[in-house]
Amino acid sequence: MLVLCAALLPGGQAMASDPQPPHAARPCGVGSYRLDDGRALDIGPGGEGQLRWRTADGRIGTLAPAADGGWTSSMGWTGHADGKRVQLHDCGRAGIDFDGTPGQRVPLLETETRFQGSGVTLAGRLTLPPGTGKVPLVVLVHGAEHDSALDRYSLQREFAAAGIGVFAYDKRGTGASGGRYTQDYLTLATDAVHAMREARRLAGARAGRIGYQGGSQGGWVAPLAARIAPVDFVIVSFGLAVSPLEEDREAIAFDMQRGGFGADATAGAMAIADATARLLESDFTDGYEQLAAAKARYAGQPWYPAVRGNISWYLLATDPDTIRREAPQLVHGVPVHYDPMPVLENLDTPQLWVLGGQDRDAPPQETLRRLAALQAQGRPITRALFADADHGMYEFETAADGERLSTRQPDGYFRLMADFIRGSDLQGHYGEAEIATPRH
Repeated sequence: MLVLCAALLPGGQAMASDPQPPHAARPCGVGSYRLDDGRALDIGPGGEGQLRWRTADGRIGTLAPAADGGWTSSMGWTGHADGKRVQLHDCGRAGIDFDGTPGQRVPLLETETRFQGSGVTLAGRLTLPPGTGKVPLVVLVHGAEHDSALDRYSLQREFAAAGIGVFAYDKRGTGASGGRYTQDYLTLATDAVHAMREARRLAGARAGRIGYQGGSQGGWVAPLAARIAPVDFVIVSFGLAVSPLEEDREAIAFDMQRGGFGADATAGAMAIADATARLLESDFTDGYEQLAAAKARYAGQPWYPAVRGNISWYLLATDPDTIRREAPQLVHGVPVHYDPMPVLENLDTPQLWVLGGQDRDAPPQETLRRLAALQAQGRPITRALFADADHGMYEFETAADGERLSTRQPDGYFRLMADFIRGSDLQGHYGEAEIATPRH
């Protein structure tokens, strides 16, 4: 997605993230655990002084230190206590007690590496499940965030605990990697190809089928990488099959739909989207008068406060001098007219697209329509919709002020991805997912 969603969360944004200093030291207790009842439990970093737990069914909790040396839990990012308590024995090395159920740390095999991307040195990590047998490998492709994937991505442990090898890497200009941060999709896709090859090299004889999982902006990058160098599968999570400019327009239209506004309101909101497009297309050198005119004309309308879009909220709330100074760097390299369809129309790699029906940043409606058309043409695409999920594949509750507070991920989301990575037939139910498989 456009970087504004990742870098500058507006009011009402689901806060399913925990800002951290770059390349933070791994907190005590971070790891994968197997509970005595068979459940997998991930403990990852949270906000400052906090940890975050996750289970494979999508439940998530925030852990805060307690006076007795243990940890108390609250649901998702809501701050609501959920009654669970966690005890980490010797930082988890001697085991864990999760809400009364003991468990032991899973001895995942981690290999740190530095490898050459497209003209830069990137930092990566291969995480393998215990043992010596062959396993499928998945390369995690960044979204637009500036955070270190090596520090922040829980999937590198969650997939490995489920018997899947994982390669995570800090994309250029983030974490421990070199280079300048960019959102140029071809550059990022080429880096992803180098990451895939490094993952295969490090895994050696253990490497089975290999592919990508890309979230958000990674949904543009991962299919492009698969087109450059063949892989066995691609997973796109909460990504889009439209351009970045179309993304902002769709997000604004969805704002109007959710607010219950009609065609006249939507037409006015599209005038704001047009001004946003002009600013983006000119690299913020032109379009200020058009934006000012739209604000003057519509600021008093009842629908105006509901306009959020993907970047339009920032432009509406920010003075022109600040936009000129800051915005070019915030969206550096974004190919605003990038059309993903030529890649998707010619990609023979099996793909799984997992979308959220309440995604305000990447509304799925047009993407679902385009994916259905590709399926009808015989493309090997599976699409899955979790109707109640927002961006990041997070369910949420809505506070009195309208802010969405992330609670968990949908049951079935992780299992669906894991089965697709393994090459398994997608049979049975994956929570409430609406699944459409390829036509044969």
